[in-house]
Amino acid sequence: MTARTLLLALALPVLTATSVLAAPGAAAAGELKGVVELFTSQGCSSCPPADEELARLAEQDDVLALSYHVDYWNYLGWADTLSSKANTQRQYGYAKTFNRNGVYTPQAVINGQSHVNGADGAAISNMVEKFSTEGAGLTVDVSAFMNADELRISIGDGVGKADIIAVYFDDATTVEIDRGENTGRTITYRHSVRDMETVGMWNGHKVNLKLPGSVISAHPGRRCAILLQEVSKDGYPGRILGATEI
Repeated sequence: MTARTLLLALALPVLTATSVLAAPGAAAAGELKGVVELFTSQGCSSCPPADEELARLAEQDDVLALSYHVDYWNYLGWADTLSSKANTQRQYGYAKTFNRNGVYTPQAVINGQSHVNGADGAAISNMVEKFSTEGAGLTVDVSAFMNADELRISIGDGVGKADIIAVYFDDATTVEIDRGENTGRTITYRHSVRDMETVGMWNGHKVNLKLPGSVISAHPGRRCAILLQEVSKDGYPGRILGATEI
């Protein structure tokens, strides 16, 4: 994954470890059971059922559903209007993490730990539930909210080290596809990721970040989620320890 990293100065001042910040509208700690990341493409004929499944998950309160449009099918005659090289790199990073030789669409990655066919709703739900009940789900409290012109992010205690990542995504985008394998289809895509950036680091101890509101305002009209995710020394994404949506 290649993510633009904010200067640490932007994260200052870092508040001392106190009670977890809370505000009306802020996501409650432990509210989410899991994070589902779908790797998809408008040029992939087997992806529309997975896009529908992602849209269903996007309506659930206990799952953070994110859709990453990859660009490696663009040569088939239709350039995915939501695709990016960064999304493709994130998927290849997961392939390294999972010791896989290649990637595929539609692929759903659950909590950064395992993957299933993105169109298999039952398998996705079962894996989210399995991780949650076995203590391998989202085990670190994460909350975030806007306070006037500041973005405040609170991370609870836990074990290990992880990056604090802001993910910016569109709520819904309707696309008319007039070439490629899905010619003639009009599809509404939910929660398509358009940008990501690392905004801080966590080393297992409670931390409160106060960031400028421009972190959000630089992405007008988009929603924002915060992931607490382990990242290998080579930059490959790993287990997601916690998450919330602003």
